Amino acid sequence: MRVHDVLNRKGHDVVVVSPNATVAELLQLLVKHRIGSVVVVDDGRPVGLVAERDIVCALAAAENDVRSLSVEDVMETDLHVASVDDDTADLAATMTEFRIRHLPVVDSDGKLLAIISIGDVVKARLDTLTDERDQLIGYVQQ
Repeated sequence: MRVHDVLNRKGHDVVVVSPNATVAELLQLLVKHRIGSVVVVDDGRPVGLVAERDIVCALAAAENDVRSLSVEDVMETDLHVASVDDDTADLAATMTEFRIRHLPVVDSDGKLLAIISIGDVVKARLDTLTDERDQLIGYVQQ
């Protein structure tokens, strides 16, 4: 199964934020969309990602209110990305190895297309296994 198969099931919607936005604005996006991370985009290309974990780390290290910090101050810039042609098994292995829950999906020019989570990969795999099981049961019962 490829990333494009997962995206065809879940959609290509992705919430983005500017590196110049404040953490307060970022928090509003997380709450409004009920999500755990936001891709930081500059000129259509991902330049970072901010996950709940990054905000917790900023809170722990802060001497002042982190809500006034810029997203750029708290974002993760060591970014792993996926392409639509990547194999989801390889993607899951990478995500597990590097303890990454969300990956931006980019095109060949590095433009952001979507975001994929480990949950998306697991759900797609479970859906596929359920379909295969149902087909096998149908075949055996004939």
